[in-house]
Amino acid sequence: MLFALICTDKPGSLDLRMEIRPDHVTYLTALNDTGILKMAGPFLDENEKPNGSLVIVEAQSREEAHRIAQEDPYSKACLFAAVDIRPYNWVFNKPGA
Repeated sequence: MLFALICTDKPGSLDLRMEIRPDHVTYLTALNDTGILKMAGPFLDENEKPNGSLVIVEAQSREEAHRIAQEDPYSKACLFAAVDIRPYNWVFNKPGA
């Protein structure tokens, strides 16, 4: 099943985000290489600066999706004010559909 990880950065945390970004990209690359990551990218503020993330993963359960979210270096660095995990149904423009 697919899950959307909707992550909201803490206010004023752009410097932390940029500092941790290489580790975050390495983590997502590993998820991508194993087929777990389906898509990902940052939300942008009014100045087009990243202020959150949308990560879509395939997981067996919400608990597994939660574990994936917790292992993200951004999460470990306490970048996020909130992480909402929702089941997701990819309907339009799904690769391979």
